[in-house]
Amino acid sequence: MELFVSQEISGDMKTTRHETDSEYSAPMLAQKTIVVIGNGMVGQRFCEKMVEFDKAKQFRIVTFCEEPRAAYDRVGLTSFFAHRDAEKLMIARMEWYREHGVEIHLGDRACAIDREQRIIRSQKGIEIKYDAAIMATGSYPFVPPVPGFNKQGVFVYRTIEDLNHIIEYSKKSKRCAVIGGGLLGLEAAKAAFDLGLETHVIEFAPRLMPRQIDDAGSRTLIKKIETLGVKVHLNKSTKEVHGNGKVERMEFNDGETLEVEMIIVSAGIRPRDDLAKESDIHVGPRGGISVNDQLRTSDPDIYAIGECALHRGMIYGLVAPGYEMAEIVAANLTGDERHFTGTDLSTKLKLMGCDVASFGDYEAPAERAVPLTFDDTFGGVYKKLLFSLDGTKLLGGILVGDASEYGTFSILAKGTQPLPCKPHELLVGKTGGASLGGVESLPDDAQICSCNNVSKAAICHAIREQNFDSVTDVKKCTRAGTGCGGCMPLVTDLFNAELKKAGKAVVNHLCEHFPLSRTELFAVVKVKQLKSFDAVLTECGRGNGCEICKPAVTSILASLWNENILQDEHETLQDTNDRFLANMQRGGLYSVVPRVPGGEITPDKLIVLGDVAKKYGLYTKITGGQRIDLFGAAVQDLPDIWEQLVGAGFESGHAYGKALRTVKSCVGTTWCRYGVQDSVGFAVRVENRYKGVRAPHKVKMAVSGCVRECAEAQGKDVGLVATEKGYNLYVCGNGGAKPRHADLLVADIDEATAVRFIDRFFMYYIMTADRLTRTSVWCEKLEGGIDHIRDVVVHDKLGLGVELEAMMQRLVDTYECEWAAVVRDPEKRKRFSQFANTDETESCIEIVPERGQARPEFWPNEFVSLEQFRTMSVPSVEPVEDLDAPTPDSPFATEWISVGKTWDFPKDGGATIKYGAVQIAVFNFASRGEWYATQNMCPHKKAFVLGRGILGDAAGTPKVACPLHKKTFSLKTGESLQGEEYQIRTFPVRIDGDDVLLQLPPTDVLDGELATEIGCRLATSCQTNCSSTPAQPRELLEV
Repeated sequence: MELFVSQEISGDMKTTRHETDSEYSAPMLAQKTIVVIGNGMVGQRFCEKMVEFDKAKQFRIVTFCEEPRAAYDRVGLTSFFAHRDAEKLMIARMEWYREHGVEIHLGDRACAIDREQRIIRSQKGIEIKYDAAIMATGSYPFVPPVPGFNKQGVFVYRTIEDLNHIIEYSKKSKRCAVIGGGLLGLEAAKAAFDLGLETHVIEFAPRLMPRQIDDAGSRTLIKKIETLGVKVHLNKSTKEVHGNGKVERMEFNDGETLEVEMIIVSAGIRPRDDLAKESDIHVGPRGGISVNDQLRTSDPDIYAIGECALHRGMIYGLVAPGYEMAEIVAANLTGDERHFTGTDLSTKLKLMGCDVASFGDYEAPAERAVPLTFDDTFGGVYKKLLFSLDGTKLLGGILVGDASEYGTFSILAKGTQPLPCKPHELLVGKTGGASLGGVESLPDDAQICSCNNVSKAAICHAIREQNFDSVTDVKKCTRAGTGCGGCMPLVTDLFNAELKKAGKAVVNHLCEHFPLSRTELFAVVKVKQLKSFDAVLTECGRGNGCEICKPAVTSILASLWNENILQDEHETLQDTNDRFLANMQRGGLYSVVPRVPGGEITPDKLIVLGDVAKKYGLYTKITGGQRIDLFGAAVQDLPDIWEQLVGAGFESGHAYGKALRTVKSCVGTTWCRYGVQDSVGFAVRVENRYKGVRAPHKVKMAVSGCVRECAEAQGKDVGLVATEKGYNLYVCGNGGAKPRHADLLVADIDEATAVRFIDRFFMYYIMTADRLTRTSVWCEKLEGGIDHIRDVVVHDKLGLGVELEAMMQRLVDTYECEWAAVVRDPEKRKRFSQFANTDETESCIEIVPERGQARPEFWPNEFVSLEQFRTMSVPSVEPVEDLDAPTPDSPFATEWISVGKTWDFPKDGGATIKYGAVQIAVFNFASRGEWYATQNMCPHKKAFVLGRGILGDAAGTPKVACPLHKKTFSLKTGESLQGEEYQIRTFPVRIDGDDVLLQLPPTDVLDGELATEIGCRLATSCQTNCSSTPAQPRELLEV
């Protein structure tokens, strides 16, 4: 089926399409044509259901879309103010229409229906002959006939285009009035407030949301809203709007006035039934296209669904009933027999940061219902539940301030069974449905998602059959939670319950050593003022730690106390990148990345970088963060390289740390003719403020000097985009494998305010995110998402603002360049030696030329890597009584060799020694009182790096984690703890006074098996063995 997309007509050209057109006639003869008038949420849902139900492909589907873009999520319209990205609201991409053969005409309104000929005509001259027509024309905003509403500065709140106009006009306004205190009015008020405008809500009725909540609920909601700074005016009707061509002042019928520059009208909606009237299709006396229970209009070939339909005297302004109507019509057209008999009007929203929900028959009169209320004035929570006269049935209710029980309550109100508890227990018992037996006690036919009519049984079946491991997968498959989102707590509870049934643990413990999440651990460390890993382990952990918890805990310690990470008690807890203050690259070499704040660098500093690169033979590359990477530095050269760089004024760029990386900038007003702010200067100040701050993951920032966004700030964790008034602050963006557009946190703020909000945001992220979680993922996992972050950061909802700022200021005040501290400390410099027992050095990887620079030779593939080791098996050396006597496993005599002093090997860490041509890693596992030794080469990629790995235990077994790819090996047996085929060779260790001794075979024997040269050759060889290796009874390396 062909896709025809009509977007514009050139000149006076008229395009006419009939079913008899040659390009359509052949494939369409056996098909009936359905024309969908309107491509909003409900019209699109009908198209989706037709595609789903029409297995035999009996129908050709044509849809007219009046707007310039296809269907988008109007329920989430307010989120557009945060991300300004229409694509994020799209329900289906254009590819979907192509894949399913749905013919869509964008920017073209169906303007006439010829019922006799059964032809629909559009404004652009297209004519489509139909077998059935679906009117999904929706509604339009009602604008009261108030004098002055035609002035500049008056807007409605309905489409993305409306929102774009509001955003643009807000730039020259300070005060905004929203007429209407219903659902849409409060959404509009939130949008105006987030744009930085002084916001007033004008409501004619004596309470807010008069159709959803009662007077008491309204009082609670008003208190919450006014706490934020939004002013609410009840019992107000507008008499006239004054101003010289534009809005300047509002006059009310009670004589009061209000100075504003902008008005958003959200006084309700009216069904778009004009096309039906013009086509002599029956409409109700107060509007709406009359339909029967099959949603047929007075013309049996024409149906009406959504907000334009009048069913049994009711027009439904919610999306869930529209979706149900769409599904019923699609089902009936494909052979089913369904009826629409009305629907539940339950709804749950978060308005201005306040939960508001109503469900069931929340207006049941006293002769049918008995109310129970809970009114917490201090906490801002109001709940009213209506029960049957005998107290056995929940009829409906209202929730303000806390709607956590909404899902459970709404299901109970729909059910037919008696309550499983006494009425008062629903208000004073445990939250989340626990007092009712939890989600598992709900019947299988319980409707969990009312927006998409998804039952408990459907969700549980999907989880079990598809073996889902995330709630996101459940949403994609079942569509539960993709509407208003109010059912997500129940969906999550069902997901966790099903995992538990399947025997899968649902925990977020840091690791086996800490039965706490990172967030919980951060709180413990902060409250109890713990300053070391040992103290944290003693307080709330067990075992010896591992490669997961050690870096996580030291990151927390650095985020709180900011002690130098290379202090003795912290050094070996770090991943190799932090331990050696450089990113480990292939072959155990490192990259050197000096900080270049804001990407601004002088010619003299560029020359220094060139001199260093030439001197040490380093590969140089410009990074995406506007600085220069120098690759290929040996560990023993790092202090000398950095001594030269520090002397030239460079500081550590922290490319090795889970910390602030860069603050990218465009040239701004420094040189650019379009710049409106000094983006470079601000970027330099921002980077110098947050440099060195440790976080759960790396953090990237950017500052753009104008809305052209050359610094790509909206793809960063923190982004600042200059405006005429200051800066728009964006957060939680991300590039990489899963890109995410940043969300607008607040608009048009000055630099000082921006820094204050970044302080709060950055510190709140540090406090609450899981380990290795970028801000983008953190935001999506955080309950309330960007709205919650905005409440905490901008509105200071939790009252933490001052504390968060003080915590960040402490980190700023105690900053020290870590490399500067190393180069001036001889003891710290010693730790960068390649070997603990000699000043000799050796290369550990083959270097080849490329494009005038040096790079390591390529690794072989995984198959070759494994095959190399399947032919190599050398057992570990077992301690023997008679060192001169060979054993069956070791045909050569061994002896105890002194390899250094105990102080040469850091506590709970390792160092490398050289024995003949072999590198051996020696580990001082002080917290266990044990010593171990292994080959230094990790068999995975043949990199000589194990001596720099993190020590820990797995269920009591001592282990080392390779710093390159985190492969773990038993220090006792050398076996892979991840079930890999390869293993490492181990050697006995003995301590004699201060001397460290290893039991080793003769050097010539061990050289033939583990020489560095052999490992280097294998690391880049595509062969499964090395022919130049001296012949030995057993070849080469351990597996």
